Amino acid sequence: MPDEPPPARPFPLSAAQVTGPVTEHPLIPAATVVLLRDTVDGIEALMMRRNSKLEFAGGMWVFPGGRVDPADHDGGEVSEEPELVLAAARRAAVREALEEAGLVVDPSSLVPFSHWTPPGITPKRFSTWFFAAPAPGGEVVIDGGEIHDHAWLAPTDALRRRNALEIELAPPTWITLETLARHATTAAALDAFGAVAPERFATRFAVVGEDVVAMYDGDAGYEDEEPARDGGRHRLVMAKAGWRYERDGYPSALV
Repeated sequence: MPDEPPPARPFPLSAAQVTGPVTEHPLIPAATVVLLRDTVDGIEALMMRRNSKLEFAGGMWVFPGGRVDPADHDGGEVSEEPELVLAAARRAAVREALEEAGLVVDPSSLVPFSHWTPPGITPKRFSTWFFAAPAPGGEVVIDGGEIHDHAWLAPTDALRRRNALEIELAPPTWITLETLARHATTAAALDAFGAVAPERFATRFAVVGEDVVAMYDGDAGYEDEEPARDGGRHRLVMAKAGWRYERDGYPSALV
């Protein structure tokens, strides 16, 4: 029987973990695919709830995805060439969509739009390419093992549910949902993603009082990990009262 999801936590890492000694855990190549569909009320994304007993991201709501396997590389030979790394990530995204959701995704439909590198303190550092694609036809099928539930969620609905502690999200998922909320249709989102180079997010954590702050390039406090520094903002504030994305020129989807 599927497990009952545990209560959502304000933040998946403790302040002690964020401010503790830095251990550079190795990076693990991974890929995620955000499958989109249009409704009369706007776009929805397919999200999956991971088994709460899993060591990594247990109980969280995520997009289909996972690590890049050696077989995802052409001929099984792992390469460091950027184009070949991206091609392997694309194959992994297609494979994970089939394994986790039972959906056959056309590789040519995938649009890479972001890349995420966690900080050294993260126990499992998945260096992850995010792709977006129109959802293919067919019924979503989950295995009840690694994935215990699924739902098509409007981006703002998922954000509000996290802040109500009904579901649990990771920072990359939150910011992806914020980005999706700016687009009315799947075509608009994919056109916007395809018009620019994928954005790279290398996360740096800090603690402000009881809140955890994830900072990204463009934030005044990013380089020296000083969140109180005056200047530009590009950060996710994970406060107990609710998360909020602060980025100059980008109003929050929840405002």
